[in-house]
Amino acid sequence: MKAYKNLNGNSGVIAYEMGDGSITVQFSTTTYLYNDQSAGAANIQRMHVLAEAGRGLGSFINTSVRKAYARKW
Repeated sequence: MKAYKNLNGNSGVIAYEMGDGSITVQFSTTTYLYNDQSAGAANIQRMHVLAEAGRGLGSFINTSVRKAYARKW
């Protein structure tokens, strides 16, 4: 996994890993897998952009795809 830059300084996101049509996002206590089927391809693409930018990923998850994960552990 790649460390999330957290440029705003207030995100709960710690790390992420991008795949074709998916993104795995690690928070302090839980990790979530989002994919095209669970959250929609446009949302996954947006999450990829936000993850690489290091800003806005946690907020986007909370407002747009919060429970649309494919797997949680």
